[in-house]
Amino acid sequence: MNVHAGTRGGEGRGTGRKARRTPKGRQVELQALAEVQGLLTDRPRRRDLLIEHLHLIQDKYGHLSAAHLAALAAEMKMSLAEVYEVATFYAHFDVVREGETPPPAITVRVCDSLSCAMHGAEKLLEKLPTILGKDVRVIRAPCMGACERAPVAAVGHVQTFNATAESVAAAAKGDTHAHATKPRVSFDDYRASGGYKLLNDCLSGARTREDLIKAVDDAGLRGLGGAGFPTGRKWTLVRNEPAPRLMAVNGDEGEPGTFKDRHYLDLDPHRFLEGMLLAAWVVEASQVYFYLRDEYPELRLMLLEEIVRAEEAGLSPHTKVHLRRGAGAYICGEESAMIESIEGKRGLPRHRPPYVAQVGVFGRPTLVQNVETLYWVRDIVEKGADWFTSHGRNGRKGLRSFSVSGRVKNPGVKLAPAGITAQELIDEFCGGMADGHSFKAYLPGGASGGILPATMANVPLDFGTLEPHGCFVGSHAVVILSDKDDMKAVALNLMKFFEDESCGQCTPCRVGTEKAAKLMQQGPWDEALLEELSNAMRDASICGLGQAAPNPLVSVIKRFPEELKTPLRKW
Repeated sequence: MNVHAGTRGGEGRGTGRKARRTPKGRQVELQALAEVQGLLTDRPRRRDLLIEHLHLIQDKYGHLSAAHLAALAAEMKMSLAEVYEVATFYAHFDVVREGETPPPAITVRVCDSLSCAMHGAEKLLEKLPTILGKDVRVIRAPCMGACERAPVAAVGHVQTFNATAESVAAAAKGDTHAHATKPRVSFDDYRASGGYKLLNDCLSGARTREDLIKAVDDAGLRGLGGAGFPTGRKWTLVRNEPAPRLMAVNGDEGEPGTFKDRHYLDLDPHRFLEGMLLAAWVVEASQVYFYLRDEYPELRLMLLEEIVRAEEAGLSPHTKVHLRRGAGAYICGEESAMIESIEGKRGLPRHRPPYVAQVGVFGRPTLVQNVETLYWVRDIVEKGADWFTSHGRNGRKGLRSFSVSGRVKNPGVKLAPAGITAQELIDEFCGGMADGHSFKAYLPGGASGGILPATMANVPLDFGTLEPHGCFVGSHAVVILSDKDDMKAVALNLMKFFEDESCGQCTPCRVGTEKAAKLMQQGPWDEALLEELSNAMRDASICGLGQAAPNPLVSVIKRFPEELKTPLRKW
């Protein structure tokens, strides 16, 4: 018997086929390999740095070519399939396959999420291609975290606020690369006002870990990214896990209507950094991974500089801080999806249990905290829990940062008492409704927090107060709607956002959001069918995206039944 017959390598031995002269798969081009090596220089080739390395190529060439992806895979000793699956998962990577034409040198992304849609994003999307011409690509994009300055367009890496076709066209002719912003409170000014004294007291032994846990416990500080889990309890849970322990900071605030983390990082970054270093000290985390959304490039460049300043001043001997860059995926705001992304993978939420406090980054117990939560740690410990709890209304305690956008005169981040109502926010902090608009409804907790009518504007805004009404406060993103807004259009805009941002891992969310958006757009709404679909998404989705995506839809059916029979209105 001829043992070579029928095998691939058996040239002329019973197969009639010639042997393969090159290895199977795409071959690495020497020029592309040299270019990738020139970008990576002496950077480690670890798997968890894959997304960082993809950013280097994208920033340099404006896209990810097939040749560069093959070269990167070879350089990192990964399969090409692994590299492709990550590169194609994230919206900010432009993967150009073999034979495809690369995108134009300049890309303009126009935010079409709710606050921007209300302020003319659709008209901007229609007008820009005719003004900018074929040498500039104009595409839709989800929330960019500047809802108070809507509409927003990103020209390359630079955002244009309160955008008009003319201002975007002018920006496209200028520098489209981001530059580090200057913090409004500098490192020197922060230290001169007592900054980092608390951290030094902790590092020197003048304060104990139990002191800090008790302070945040007594103040009732909770996770301000949306979940609201008690901070002191979380620190204790992580500390009880075996070392080595790690920490991850969630700076991926992609919820439409949310921009408070951006505000605080720009305002006083070292107050946040001190809180982060204090939390790492409490749980004895040897490494901190700060995951910041890619929509904030100027803040990322600034933070790279400010983190080095803190390190050079000897303020982080107990931990090492790694700043990681997101790539345009709302799902990475979910803590386990964020951890997957930190590890250089697709941002797919994990099944729980185990929880990230037990099995987090690289399989180690991990403390996950939101940016704003850490921002308040120093003030609470230094001023005392009584200072924090002395604020509040309607039986609630503490301070809350509300991202307010929509139909108000003065949108922005409003530091207000916990338990304040939407009506009080509008009247006392936002200068009232915008001219020509009457208060009709509001989103109390961003895209996923549901919708309430103006007749319920006296409900206290805090954790636990909105759940009886089918809503939740989440990250405290409040979007104000008026008589000029069609509630069906509002819910459809939000559902399209969830459809676009679904990671695709589970069928109820992936298919459910798509089907819901189609049914809502076709009209008239089949209430029984939409509610059945909503229940399936809530009951069977893996993570909070699919579970909460039906909230705006169900809110409109329940609270605004009179609008369901009318034609869909556009902004």
